[in-house]
Amino acid sequence: MARILAFLLTAVLACSAVSAQVQETPAGKRTRTPFPVPRTTETLTLDGAIAETLWEHALMLPLSYEVQPGENIDPPVRTEMLIAYDDVNVYVAFRCYDDNPSEIRARFSDRDALFSDDWVGVVLDTFNDERRAFEFFANPLGVQADMLMDDVSGNEDSNWNAIWESAGRITDTGYEVEFLIPLTQLRFETTEGDQTWGLDGIRSYPRTDRHHITLFPRDRNQNTYLGQEEKITGFSGIQRVQNLEIVPTMTAVQTLQRKDADLGLTVKWGVTPNVTLNATVNPDFSQIEADAVQLDVNTQFALFYPETRPFFLEGSDLFRTSRMNLLHTRQVVQPDGALKASGKIGRHAFGLFSARDQTTTIIVPGSLRSRTRVLDTDTTATVGRYRADVGDRSTVGAMVTDRRGGGYFNNVVAADSRYRLSSSDSVFATVAVSTTQDEPGAGGVALPEQRSDTAIDFLYDHSERSWNTYANYSNMGKDFRADVGFITQVDTRRGELGGGYTLHGEEGQFYNRINVNGNYDQTEEEDGSLLEREWEGYVSYNGPRQSFVQYGGGIGRQIWNGVRIDRVFQSAFAEFQATAGLRVGGRANWGGTVDFSQIRPADVRAGRTFVNLKAGRHVSVNLSHNYELLDVAGGRLYSAHIPEARIVYQHDLRLMARVILQYSDVTRNPALYLTRVAAESRDVFAQLLFSYKVNAQTALYFGYVSGASAADQSALTETNRTVFGKVSYAWLK
Repeated sequence: MARILAFLLTAVLACSAVSAQVQETPAGKRTRTPFPVPRTTETLTLDGAIAETLWEHALMLPLSYEVQPGENIDPPVRTEMLIAYDDVNVYVAFRCYDDNPSEIRARFSDRDALFSDDWVGVVLDTFNDERRAFEFFANPLGVQADMLMDDVSGNEDSNWNAIWESAGRITDTGYEVEFLIPLTQLRFETTEGDQTWGLDGIRSYPRTDRHHITLFPRDRNQNTYLGQEEKITGFSGIQRVQNLEIVPTMTAVQTLQRKDADLGLTVKWGVTPNVTLNATVNPDFSQIEADAVQLDVNTQFALFYPETRPFFLEGSDLFRTSRMNLLHTRQVVQPDGALKASGKIGRHAFGLFSARDQTTTIIVPGSLRSRTRVLDTDTTATVGRYRADVGDRSTVGAMVTDRRGGGYFNNVVAADSRYRLSSSDSVFATVAVSTTQDEPGAGGVALPEQRSDTAIDFLYDHSERSWNTYANYSNMGKDFRADVGFITQVDTRRGELGGGYTLHGEEGQFYNRINVNGNYDQTEEEDGSLLEREWEGYVSYNGPRQSFVQYGGGIGRQIWNGVRIDRVFQSAFAEFQATAGLRVGGRANWGGTVDFSQIRPADVRAGRTFVNLKAGRHVSVNLSHNYELLDVAGGRLYSAHIPEARIVYQHDLRLMARVILQYSDVTRNPALYLTRVAAESRDVFAQLLFSYKVNAQTALYFGYVSGASAADQSALTETNRTVFGKVSYAWLK
């Protein structure tokens, strides 16, 4: 631990020295005069009607540019954004004009599920660092969505949920939406006088095309979004805002085997407007959402599932390294308690969390496959992260992860950077060192007591309006492990070169974009043995009715355990908006692959079809079918089918009922396997959920889950029957 702390201190001092030498306004950077935002003393009646005196004195900005599919052209409709603030809230409103209000797409839905509708949004870069921002969206009925924008990595995190208010209404001339965003939900610097924030306003207008209309023009030759934002000034005195959230939860579960009831408590304290402390005791980390369906019949590496738990989502963008996934908090499975601190002071951002976990799951990576182990011991996972802003929207950082318990430990020390060489050129780099000590004989495998290794990832990217090229090199050491991350393949060296050309359509043409791209990659084991070599090429088309079509393929060679497999493969994807409430699509891939169960050549046909139907303002039906057919010498090895139905009735902004039905059917030919397998396996999953949400933290859930399985010709046998209830209440101060 002393070495870890010394490394972090050295990285912090080095990064600070670098950032202190960088000019704040590099030559050639576009300067913008900030728009002044007025302070208001008026009250807001949040009803979606822009009628209060507050709005008469607010800053009004027109959204004057269509940036997609048109390139900075006049938009097809008129939109006005209004913004004001007081000591505790930021107020935003949109007045959206429409010559045909009957065509406005607006439906009641759950949070973050509005993006097939008309919608508006505001983007607030509260630190004015042009690297991260808070995004708030709403549809014409006031349905909410929110995200964290990380312009350094290019990620938008929709799992982040703030507590704020919105309301909307459809009018004779279009629709109006009002936002009330508490300052306690934002992070910003404390200053004596006015602050300067970055700003964008967005309107999405879906008709034959989906038009994106914004506050400022987009230069497609620049590889930054927030670097082109407008600026606003004001917000003096808001450092006095207090921020305390206390969220008690009660969860009751009855399964076939047991009854259980738990009380939990989560506290979030804004120590300052830019530093937050989170603590939780006996947290309820139960999954209300069912994970997306993924086929795992012929896989060599562990499947990735995203994090959805609120505690770990707070400040999650600060913990993200350039490209290497050194932290995946779903590896912390069942903690008794956890503590987290995160924030940003000047150019310096930091995060720290520690959790005591009752369940220790380890992904043991390899060059050909990964496997999973579960240790019979409690562990403590601790992560520290530091990131410094340098230069023109560049960053450097360091991270330490550590998990230990009993005779086991794994720690990783890493440094990473994204450096923008120009408006079109960026370099991403990560270097990490891990040290691991397994319990003697863990998993029944004799392993060395302690071993260390390194991992390196380097990417150069050049992106401009029509051309993009990139070069990537990574080297993952044989003994490298990131046990609180998601690293599934090691003992490899991989190089890749690629690029593409995009043809942009003009207004009225039959296409919006046509893109042609290709790449070459080669992966070797560290001793130089070839694992894979591939050439790939693809062409894609974006056109009317929000259509997207892609076709491509390639040729490759793979060598697994000395077996050489040459293959030709193809893929296709298509989706489009058939009507205002119906979207259909599908993907398919076919050609040569590997049967990983016995390392032999195979031919695959796989894909997914889907139908998304919006019926009226309250009902949505999502149907999908995943399938995979694998043939080897001698015939069909297996066929796998997973149909799924998700039916949602959203009564209003708060009350929802949902049914999820999943069925899995895998048929195998035992004669073609070297080991004993069932000729058929079937699984059924059903979930019924009722929820009433006041906001992202105050909610009531009640549900029922049922599962059953069968092998060969036997009848389905019930494997799971669970009734659960959960209530949480967010007390805010």
